[in-house]
Amino acid sequence: MVKFVLASASPARLKLLKMVGINSIVHSSNYDESLINLTDTEALVNTLAQKKAETVAEKFPCALVLGCDSVLEVEGEIYGKPDNPQIAVSRWQKMRGKIGKLYTGHALIDTNNNEKIILCGITEVHFANIDDGSIESYVNTGEPLKCAGSFALEGKGGLFIDKIVGCHSNVIGLSLPLLRTMLADLNYKVSDFW
Repeated sequence: MVKFVLASASPARLKLLKMVGINSIVHSSNYDESLINLTDTEALVNTLAQKKAETVAEKFPCALVLGCDSVLEVEGEIYGKPDNPQIAVSRWQKMRGKIGKLYTGHALIDTNNNEKIILCGITEVHFANIDDGSIESYVNTGEPLKCAGSFALEGKGGLFIDKIVGCHSNVIGLSLPLLRTMLADLNYKVSDFW
């Protein structure tokens, strides 16, 4: 029986997998993201997802290992997780009223058959034009400090998103339709992991 391993400590990704019935082993990669310095957003998230998955795949000889990485791009700037509340406030002041693109790289490695698939999901995010007080109140909750792009769609941050164009689960950190496609490409069904 092939195990499903999530190479991420993200509670949001794990919650998405549980929500659709995929039982997974969580094994964070602890990959040092500062080792990758790319300016192309899609190449960045795909490379980071691949490195995270590869780091964990070495430890699981008969498994499917999923690595993911998400960043937000607004007007050509790439935003990962903010380092501190001041950065989160500054980002929100730049993002409000604008449209961003949330990129999530997905790397799925089948260690049993030595195959891998890497795909990127891209979702358009329309940010509400919120005032400084709302931004500061939101940042003070601490939620934006844990998330790429300084917001969590599935949390309080969802109140400040006017519209999503594309896959909503991609914005949370894992595109479920993309995962289904990747599993099929590796000759698995989602139900194999129920």
